[in-house]
Amino acid sequence: MPDPKATPAWLIDSSIYVFKSWFTRADEITDIHGNPINAVRGFMDFVYRLLSNENPRLIAFAFDESLQSSHRRDIYPAYKANRAPAPESLKIQFRYCRQFIRALGIHEAASSRYEADDLIGTWASSLRQGNIPVSIISADKDLAQLVHNKDYWWEYERGEKMDSKRIEKRFKAKPRQIADQLAIAGDKSDNIPGVPGIGMATAGKLLRRFDNLEELLASINQISKMQIRGASRIQRLIHEHKDTICLSRQLTGIVCDIEPVNNAIFTRSKLDEVLFNQLCEELALSEKECHKWLELTP
Repeated sequence: MPDPKATPAWLIDSSIYVFKSWFTRADEITDIHGNPINAVRGFMDFVYRLLSNENPRLIAFAFDESLQSSHRRDIYPAYKANRAPAPESLKIQFRYCRQFIRALGIHEAASSRYEADDLIGTWASSLRQGNIPVSIISADKDLAQLVHNKDYWWEYERGEKMDSKRIEKRFKAKPRQIADQLAIAGDKSDNIPGVPGIGMATAGKLLRRFDNLEELLASINQISKMQIRGASRIQRLIHEHKDTICLSRQLTGIVCDIEPVNNAIFTRSKLDEVLFNQLCEELALSEKECHKWLELTP
Protein backbone atom coordinates (compact mmCIF):
# COMPACT_ATOMS: atom_id res chain seq x y z
CA MET A 1 0.00 0.00 0.00
CA PRO A 2 1.35 3.49 -0.86
CA ASP A 3 2.61 5.89 1.76
CA PRO A 4 -0.37 7.28 3.71
CA LYS A 5 1.24 10.72 3.52
CA ALA A 6 1.05 10.65 -0.28
CA THR A 7 -0.95 13.15 -2.28
CA PRO A 8 -4.43 12.04 -3.41
CA ALA A 9 -4.78 9.16 -5.84
CA TRP A 10 -6.41 10.00 -9.17
CA LEU A 11 -9.06 7.50 -10.31
CA ILE A 12 -10.22 8.08 -13.87
CA ASP A 13 -13.60 7.12 -15.31
CA SER A 14 -12.01 6.74 -18.73
CA SER A 15 -14.88 5.70 -20.99
CA ILE A 16 -16.66 9.05 -20.66
CA TYR A 17 -13.67 10.83 -22.17
CA VAL A 18 -13.36 8.29 -24.99
CA PHE A 19 -17.05 8.59 -25.89
CA LYS A 20 -16.94 12.38 -25.73
CA SER A 21 -14.22 12.49 -28.39
CA TRP A 22 -16.00 9.83 -30.45
CA PHE A 23 -19.10 12.01 -30.66
CA THR A 24 -17.48 15.45 -30.99
CA ARG A 25 -14.37 14.95 -33.14
CA ALA A 26 -14.29 14.41 -36.88
CA ASP A 27 -13.21 10.91 -37.89
CA GLU A 28 -10.95 11.84 -40.81
CA ILE A 29 -7.80 11.07 -38.80
CA THR A 30 -6.89 7.39 -39.11
CA ASP A 31 -4.23 4.95 -38.02
CA ILE A 32 -1.85 3.30 -40.49
CA HIS A 33 -4.51 0.64 -41.16
CA GLY A 34 -7.16 3.21 -42.10
CA ASN A 35 -9.18 2.91 -38.87
CA PRO A 36 -10.61 6.15 -37.42
CA ILE A 37 -8.78 7.31 -34.28
CA ASN A 38 -10.72 10.46 -33.41
CA ALA A 39 -11.69 9.05 -30.00
CA VAL A 40 -8.11 7.95 -29.35
CA ARG A 41 -6.63 11.34 -30.16
CA GLY A 42 -9.22 13.15 -28.07
CA PHE A 43 -8.62 10.82 -25.14
CA MET A 44 -4.87 11.27 -25.50
CA ASP A 45 -5.29 15.04 -25.39
CA PHE A 46 -7.28 14.71 -22.16
CA VAL A 47 -4.68 12.41 -20.60
CA TYR A 48 -1.85 14.74 -21.61
CA ARG A 49 -3.55 17.73 -19.97
CA LEU A 50 -4.19 15.72 -16.85
CA LEU A 51 -0.64 14.42 -16.52
CA SER A 52 1.11 17.66 -17.45
CA ASN A 53 -1.07 19.91 -15.27
CA GLU A 54 -1.47 17.69 -12.21
CA ASN A 55 1.59 15.39 -12.29
CA PRO A 56 -0.15 12.69 -10.23
CA ARG A 57 2.03 10.10 -8.52
CA LEU A 58 -0.84 7.71 -7.77
CA ILE A 59 -3.23 7.13 -10.66
CA ALA A 60 -5.35 4.46 -12.36
CA PHE A 61 -7.74 4.40 -15.32
CA ALA A 62 -10.96 2.35 -15.30
CA PHE A 63 -12.66 1.35 -18.56
CA ASP A 64 -16.02 -0.23 -19.36
CA GLU A 65 -16.44 -3.40 -21.38
CA SER A 66 -19.53 -5.04 -22.87
CA LEU A 67 -22.59 -5.10 -20.62
CA GLN A 68 -23.70 -8.53 -21.83
CA SER A 69 -22.27 -10.30 -18.77
CA SER A 70 -22.71 -7.42 -16.32
CA HIS A 71 -23.86 -8.48 -12.85
CA ARG A 72 -26.48 -5.70 -13.05
CA ARG A 73 -27.99 -7.34 -16.14
CA ASP A 74 -28.43 -10.49 -14.01
CA ILE A 75 -30.50 -8.41 -11.58
CA TYR A 76 -32.40 -6.43 -14.21
CA PRO A 77 -32.02 -7.51 -17.87
CA ALA A 78 -33.24 -4.11 -19.12
CA TYR A 79 -30.34 -2.30 -17.40
CA LYS A 80 -28.80 0.06 -19.98
CA ALA A 81 -30.66 -1.84 -22.70
CA ASN A 82 -31.52 1.55 -24.20
CA ARG A 83 -27.91 1.90 -25.36
CA ALA A 84 -26.77 0.62 -28.75
CA PRO A 85 -23.72 -1.67 -28.68
CA ALA A 86 -20.42 -0.05 -29.62
CA PRO A 87 -19.47 -0.47 -33.29
CA GLU A 88 -16.29 -2.39 -34.05
CA SER A 89 -14.48 0.80 -35.07
CA LEU A 90 -15.04 2.22 -31.57
CA LYS A 91 -13.97 -1.04 -29.92
CA ILE A 92 -10.67 -0.76 -31.79
CA GLN A 93 -10.23 2.76 -30.42
CA PHE A 94 -10.92 1.61 -26.87
CA ARG A 95 -8.18 -1.00 -27.25
CA TYR A 96 -5.77 1.68 -28.42
CA CYS A 97 -6.65 3.88 -25.43
CA ARG A 98 -6.04 1.09 -22.95
CA GLN A 99 -2.78 0.12 -24.63
CA PHE A 100 -1.57 3.70 -24.57
CA ILE A 101 -2.20 4.01 -20.83
CA ARG A 102 -0.28 0.77 -20.24
CA ALA A 103 2.55 1.98 -22.43
CA LEU A 104 2.89 5.04 -20.20
CA GLY A 105 3.42 2.79 -17.19
CA ILE A 106 0.01 3.61 -15.69
CA HIS A 107 -2.40 1.03 -14.29
CA GLU A 108 -5.60 0.46 -16.25
CA ALA A 109 -8.35 -2.13 -15.91
CA ALA A 110 -11.73 -3.27 -17.18
CA SER A 111 -14.06 -6.12 -16.28
CA SER A 112 -16.65 -8.12 -18.16
CA ARG A 113 -18.62 -8.53 -14.93
CA TYR A 114 -18.32 -5.12 -13.32
CA GLU A 115 -18.39 -1.56 -14.61
CA ALA A 116 -15.74 1.14 -14.37
CA ASP A 117 -17.71 2.63 -11.44
CA ASP A 118 -17.21 -0.58 -9.49
CA LEU A 119 -13.49 -0.71 -10.25
CA ILE A 120 -13.15 2.87 -9.03
CA GLY A 121 -15.23 2.10 -5.95
CA THR A 122 -13.00 -0.85 -5.10
CA TRP A 123 -9.82 1.15 -5.68
CA ALA A 124 -11.13 4.01 -3.53
CA SER A 125 -11.99 1.61 -0.72
CA SER A 126 -8.54 0.03 -0.89
CA LEU A 127 -6.77 3.40 -0.87
CA ARG A 128 -8.78 4.60 2.11
CA GLN A 129 -7.42 1.70 4.13
CA GLY A 130 -4.08 3.50 3.78
CA ASN A 131 -5.65 6.90 4.61
CA ILE A 132 -5.15 8.09 1.05
CA PRO A 133 -7.84 10.45 -0.28
CA VAL A 134 -9.02 10.14 -3.87
CA SER A 135 -9.87 12.47 -6.71
CA ILE A 136 -12.49 10.78 -8.89
CA ILE A 137 -12.32 12.17 -12.42
CA SER A 138 -15.69 11.78 -14.09
CA ALA A 139 -18.78 13.55 -15.38
CA ASP A 140 -21.03 10.78 -14.04
CA LYS A 141 -23.07 11.79 -10.99
CA ASP A 142 -23.27 8.15 -9.86
CA LEU A 143 -19.62 8.29 -8.78
CA ALA A 144 -20.29 11.19 -6.43
CA GLN A 145 -21.60 8.57 -3.96
CA LEU A 146 -17.97 7.48 -3.37
CA VAL A 147 -16.78 10.82 -2.02
CA HIS A 148 -15.66 10.78 1.62
CA ASN A 149 -13.88 13.37 3.73
CA LYS A 150 -10.93 14.90 1.83
CA ASP A 151 -12.04 13.26 -1.45
CA TYR A 152 -13.19 15.04 -4.61
CA TRP A 153 -15.52 14.29 -7.49
CA TRP A 154 -13.97 16.23 -10.33
CA GLU A 155 -15.59 16.94 -13.68
CA TYR A 156 -12.15 17.75 -15.01
CA GLU A 157 -12.95 19.11 -18.45
CA ARG A 158 -15.37 21.64 -16.96
CA GLY A 159 -13.19 22.46 -13.98
CA GLU A 160 -15.87 21.45 -11.46
CA LYS A 161 -14.09 20.07 -8.40
CA MET A 162 -16.50 19.13 -5.63
CA ASP A 163 -16.03 17.94 -2.09
CA SER A 164 -18.87 16.34 -0.11
CA LYS A 165 -20.41 19.69 0.85
CA ARG A 166 -20.52 20.96 -2.74
CA ILE A 167 -21.93 17.63 -3.92
CA GLU A 168 -24.74 17.92 -1.38
CA LYS A 169 -25.46 21.45 -2.53
CA ARG A 170 -25.58 20.45 -6.20
CA PHE A 171 -27.46 17.14 -5.98
CA LYS A 172 -29.56 17.94 -2.89
CA ALA A 173 -28.28 14.79 -1.20
CA LYS A 174 -25.18 13.75 0.71
CA PRO A 175 -22.77 11.49 -1.20
CA ARG A 176 -23.81 8.46 0.88
CA GLN A 177 -27.45 9.15 -0.07
CA ILE A 178 -27.00 9.41 -3.83
CA ALA A 179 -27.51 5.70 -4.57
CA ASP A 180 -30.76 5.85 -2.56
CA GLN A 181 -31.77 9.06 -4.32
CA LEU A 182 -31.25 7.46 -7.74
CA ALA A 183 -33.18 4.37 -6.66
CA ILE A 184 -36.19 6.55 -5.84
CA ALA A 185 -36.00 8.88 -8.83
CA GLY A 186 -34.67 6.37 -11.37
CA ASP A 187 -32.07 7.10 -14.01
CA LYS A 188 -33.20 7.30 -17.64
CA SER A 189 -29.65 7.26 -19.00
CA ASP A 190 -29.08 3.83 -17.41
CA ASN A 191 -32.67 2.63 -17.93
CA ILE A 192 -33.14 2.26 -14.17
CA PRO A 193 -36.81 2.40 -13.15
CA GLY A 194 -37.84 4.78 -10.42
CA VAL A 195 -41.05 6.10 -8.93
CA PRO A 196 -43.14 7.85 -11.62
CA GLY A 197 -43.56 11.52 -10.84
CA ILE A 198 -40.75 11.71 -8.29
CA GLY A 199 -37.52 13.35 -9.41
CA MET A 200 -34.12 13.85 -7.86
CA ALA A 201 -35.13 17.00 -5.96
CA THR A 202 -38.10 15.35 -4.26
CA ALA A 203 -36.08 12.21 -3.57
CA GLY A 204 -33.48 14.44 -1.93
CA LYS A 205 -36.15 16.00 0.30
CA LEU A 206 -37.32 12.56 1.39
CA LEU A 207 -33.78 11.52 2.29
CA ARG A 208 -33.15 14.72 4.21
CA ARG A 209 -36.14 13.76 6.35
CA PHE A 210 -35.56 10.01 6.64
CA ASP A 211 -31.77 9.86 6.06
CA ASN A 212 -31.67 6.59 4.10
CA LEU A 213 -33.82 4.26 2.05
CA GLU A 214 -34.28 1.70 4.81
CA GLU A 215 -35.66 4.32 7.18
CA LEU A 216 -37.84 5.82 4.45
CA LEU A 217 -39.46 2.49 3.55
CA ALA A 218 -40.01 1.71 7.23
CA SER A 219 -41.75 5.06 7.72
CA ILE A 220 -43.85 5.45 4.58
CA ASN A 221 -46.91 6.49 6.59
CA GLN A 222 -44.99 9.52 7.88
CA ILE A 223 -44.41 11.02 4.43
CA SER A 224 -47.84 12.65 4.25
CA LYS A 225 -46.96 14.68 7.35
CA MET A 226 -44.03 16.36 5.63
CA GLN A 227 -44.30 20.04 4.71
CA ILE A 228 -43.75 19.45 1.00
CA ARG A 229 -46.07 19.91 -1.94
CA GLY A 230 -48.11 16.81 -2.73
CA ALA A 231 -46.98 14.92 0.38
CA SER A 232 -49.99 12.58 0.37
CA ARG A 233 -49.51 11.77 -3.32
CA ILE A 234 -45.79 11.11 -2.75
CA GLN A 235 -46.62 8.77 0.14
CA ARG A 236 -48.99 6.81 -2.10
CA LEU A 237 -46.42 6.58 -4.90
CA ILE A 238 -43.65 5.39 -2.59
CA HIS A 239 -45.97 2.73 -1.15
CA GLU A 240 -47.07 1.55 -4.61
CA HIS A 241 -43.53 1.36 -5.99
CA LYS A 242 -41.50 0.19 -3.00
CA ASP A 243 -40.57 -3.07 -4.76
CA THR A 244 -39.28 -1.08 -7.74
CA ILE A 245 -37.26 1.12 -5.40
CA CYS A 246 -35.64 -1.92 -3.78
CA LEU A 247 -34.82 -3.40 -7.18
CA SER A 248 -33.35 -0.12 -8.41
CA ARG A 249 -31.21 0.20 -5.29
CA GLN A 250 -29.40 -2.99 -6.31
CA LEU A 251 -28.46 -1.23 -9.55
CA THR A 252 -27.51 2.22 -8.28
CA GLY A 253 -25.09 1.16 -5.56
CA ILE A 254 -21.42 0.92 -6.55
CA VAL A 255 -19.59 -2.30 -5.67
CA CYS A 256 -16.50 -1.58 -3.57
CA ASP A 257 -15.01 -5.01 -2.84
CA ILE A 258 -14.12 -6.69 -6.13
CA GLU A 259 -11.32 -9.25 -5.98
CA PRO A 260 -8.53 -9.02 -7.14
CA VAL A 261 -9.14 -5.43 -8.31
CA ASN A 262 -8.29 -4.10 -4.86
CA ASN A 263 -4.68 -5.21 -5.38
CA ALA A 264 -4.05 -2.58 -8.06
CA ILE A 265 -0.72 -0.75 -8.12
CA PHE A 266 -1.32 2.99 -8.36
CA THR A 267 2.26 4.24 -8.53
CA ARG A 268 3.38 4.99 -12.07
CA SER A 269 6.06 2.68 -13.43
CA LYS A 270 8.57 3.05 -16.24
CA LEU A 271 7.55 3.47 -19.83
CA ASP A 272 6.98 0.31 -21.85
CA GLU A 273 9.21 1.40 -24.72
CA VAL A 274 8.30 -1.48 -27.02
CA LEU A 275 4.56 -0.90 -26.74
CA PHE A 276 4.97 2.89 -26.82
CA ASN A 277 7.01 2.83 -30.02
CA GLN A 278 4.55 0.39 -31.59
CA LEU A 279 1.64 2.70 -30.81
CA CYS A 280 3.48 5.76 -32.09
CA GLU A 281 3.89 3.94 -35.39
CA GLU A 282 0.35 2.56 -35.61
CA LEU A 283 -1.24 5.88 -34.63
CA ALA A 284 1.03 7.74 -37.06
CA LEU A 285 2.27 10.09 -34.36
CA SER A 286 4.99 12.53 -35.34
CA GLU A 287 8.39 12.47 -33.67
CA LYS A 288 7.48 15.70 -31.91
CA GLU A 289 4.24 14.21 -30.56
CA CYS A 290 6.01 11.12 -29.28
CA HIS A 291 8.71 13.19 -27.62
CA LYS A 292 6.23 15.31 -25.66
CA TRP A 293 4.89 12.15 -24.03
CA LEU A 294 8.39 10.98 -23.14
CA GLU A 295 8.89 14.21 -21.21
CA LEU A 296 6.00 13.23 -18.91
CA THR A 297 7.22 9.75 -18.02
CA PRO A 298 8.86 9.10 -14.62
